[in-house]
Amino acid sequence: MSSSPPGPAAQGRRIWTVTELAAEVCFLLDDALGRVWLVGEVSNLRRPASGHLYFTLKDDSAQLRAVLFRSDAERLPFDPEDGLQVLAFGELTLWEPRGDLQVRVRHLEPRGRGALQLAFEQLRARLEGEGLFDPARKRPLPEFPRAVGVVTSPHGAALRDVIRVAAGRCPCIPLVLAPARVQGSGAARELVAALARAAAWPQVDVVLLVRGGGSLEDLLAFNSEELARAVAACPVPVVAGVGHEIDVSIADLVADVRAPTPSAAAARAVPDRTALGMRLGRDARRLRTALDGVLGRGRVRFGAARDSLRRVSPRARLETRRGRLRAAERALQRAGASLLERRRARFGVLTGRLDSLSPLAVLGRGFAIVRRSADGAIVRAPDDVTPGAGLRIRLAAGELDATVDGSPRRDARPQRR
Repeated sequence: MSSSPPGPAAQGRRIWTVTELAAEVCFLLDDALGRVWLVGEVSNLRRPASGHLYFTLKDDSAQLRAVLFRSDAERLPFDPEDGLQVLAFGELTLWEPRGDLQVRVRHLEPRGRGALQLAFEQLRARLEGEGLFDPARKRPLPEFPRAVGVVTSPHGAALRDVIRVAAGRCPCIPLVLAPARVQGSGAARELVAALARAAAWPQVDVVLLVRGGGSLEDLLAFNSEELARAVAACPVPVVAGVGHEIDVSIADLVADVRAPTPSAAAARAVPDRTALGMRLGRDARRLRTALDGVLGRGRVRFGAARDSLRRVSPRARLETRRGRLRAAERALQRAGASLLERRRARFGVLTGRLDSLSPLAVLGRGFAIVRRSADGAIVRAPDDVTPGAGLRIRLAAGELDATVDGSPRRDARPQRR
């Protein structure tokens, strides 16, 4: 008996085209299996420009091609990567152009940890690699902001906490609310827009990005890349107070300052008027002390400069010269008086000597000086006159006129010439 396949002429056989058979296989797979959950490891992941994801799901013994179309991929909260253990939900189909079995994945989630947690870790690693968490790029908060912007839900407890803390610390600083939803679909976009509005307010010098605590799903908007980049690009410093103290969001890590709660965020941004008053009092005392020191040193320098100026001023120089002149005058007077006294003393001595040698002194002793009346010559001998000659006799107390009336007589003693 022949085992060869029936010939073309055999009656009652069904002949399929490849396309028909592929379609039938797809139908049978869908009818028999429907949509299934698969567990496997992602490998050979490709991301073409179309936005679809192509990869292989494998375990120790087998592997299947898989595709995740863009419409489904955009809804994933995390990025698939090679080596990731995942749970895939979808249907088994035949890719007819190549005759390959593949899984069309409708939903994908990491196995052993939640998709949101994985998305958080992946985004955190990527932004950290870009330097968005670097402390060097974070700005200091203004010490005395003119106004504080608040980005949060207008109906949440976070806003009430901020208002309460700000009113207790410094009620004169205005709060500018930029309302936005803090969870749910579209919340991230609203937060980004509200952040831009708050930062654009003319007096706002710092912005608070706050909300109360919640689960990882509740904080999804604050873990979005869109909001993280908006916080990094904000023109004024941002204080993030998201959730409770144990909650850490991507917005917290990117913000210039992270506060554990909304209340703490308000306390970081709004100065404490009580502490400010104490500080002002302390600074005022220090200023007074410093000012007193400056004034004291200034007075000393001014006195020294004034004295120095007085010493070199024309008036001071003139006064000095006048003093010197008065001293010279007094010295000259003393010297003149002394010289005059010495001259007087010497004059007295000379006068005494002169008196002792003066003819008048001789006359005082009874002698006389005889002169001829005719020519005033002194008569020293009788031969110097003739009888009848006129004489003028000088006595101690006056003069006499006389006439020679006899012949002159010569003294027998020798005369001294």
